[in-house]
Amino acid sequence: MRVLRTAGRGAAAIAALSDRRNAGHERVLPQARRIVDTVQKGGDAALLRLRAKLDGISPQTQLRITEDEMRAAWDGTPEPVRQALQLAAKNIRAFAVRQRPKDFDLQPARGVTTGQRVIPLASAGCYVPSGRYPLPSTLLMTAIPAQVAGVERIVVVSPRPAKQTLAAASLLGVKEFYRVGGAQAIAALAYGTKSIPRVDKIVGPGNAWVTAAKKLVSFDCAIDMLAGPTEIVVTSEGGDASGIAADLVAQAEHDPQAVAIFITSRAELAKAVAAETKLRAKSNKIAREALTRNGIVLVTKSAEEAQELTNRIAPEHLTVDSAADMAWVRNAGSVFIGRWSAQPLGDYVSGPNHTLPTSGLARVRGGLSVLDFVKLVTVQEYSKEGVQRLGPAAIRLANAEGLAGHAEAIRARGAHA
Repeated sequence: MRVLRTAGRGAAAIAALSDRRNAGHERVLPQARRIVDTVQKGGDAALLRLRAKLDGISPQTQLRITEDEMRAAWDGTPEPVRQALQLAAKNIRAFAVRQRPKDFDLQPARGVTTGQRVIPLASAGCYVPSGRYPLPSTLLMTAIPAQVAGVERIVVVSPRPAKQTLAAASLLGVKEFYRVGGAQAIAALAYGTKSIPRVDKIVGPGNAWVTAAKKLVSFDCAIDMLAGPTEIVVTSEGGDASGIAADLVAQAEHDPQAVAIFITSRAELAKAVAAETKLRAKSNKIAREALTRNGIVLVTKSAEEAQELTNRIAPEHLTVDSAADMAWVRNAGSVFIGRWSAQPLGDYVSGPNHTLPTSGLARVRGGLSVLDFVKLVTVQEYSKEGVQRLGPAAIRLANAEGLAGHAEAIRARGAHA
């Protein structure tokens, strides 16, 4: 990892890190557009042809994975792994239940009732990557919030799902699971084919082609977010160099494009973390590549500057020293507090979702949650007395806006102003 001072070359590095929107998915947009258009027009035939070409899966291989296959994967999974999946699912579900918004009613005036109804989406598609690593945890993180929200139809897609991923699907009772990935899977979920009816929303991370495809279909089918390569920032004035380095390496091993940053005003701690990270990444090829390319230790002039930089970067994962630091944290996908809070615990078993905003999107949203799978529908009911109480003010505002029809619709109910 490069050690840079913000007063010197660090300024250019900060500028680059603060504007990460021209990510890999932008470069593959033209190819992704061709794939999406081909599936939209060609349906199943195009989908299977592209699956064979891009995923290397024979057209004769069944598109839909049967529940028997998922059940067999669960039965064939070692008991310790099954117990770990069950623990993770339990905690993710408990957290999601607490997140679910509630119906409510108010009476702003006598004879007037306003309220909110929480209505689940009818269907959702969960993309589960299966490239460099099998990710059963992502299946849990995407499908469980949808189940808690009450989504009736949950569809999972993955090109080469590992046995553990199929086992996780069986654990959750997933009914629809299709063996397909990439931009072609996103197109099928967004527009539908004979075999895969369209869904209302697509969630889950993926490679550059998946992300590009989600961007392309986002005006026709809702999506959660455009997730880029993993990001970690640790901002510390007194942390343990060994633990900090371990987390930096852990997140860096996700992808050679992963971003790993340590920010501190203490030069000695900066050097210690850089040295420890180099040592820990020695036998981890992917992490070593990511840290060489996108690993930076920033030495700031003060703790306040470190805090300002952290919020400017708006990282996906953030580790800070203590709960008191939450007073200044504004932009982060998920925050880990203190030396014992290893970030990979959040990737698997603690309960909060690991599908998180990247590329600065943490400025405007948090991670995937139950809220991504529901609609908040407002309702209003008036009695005659309610119209008479609120109607005059509404008529005056309608007249002020020059909307005579609005005013007349209220007068027709017996209100006057």
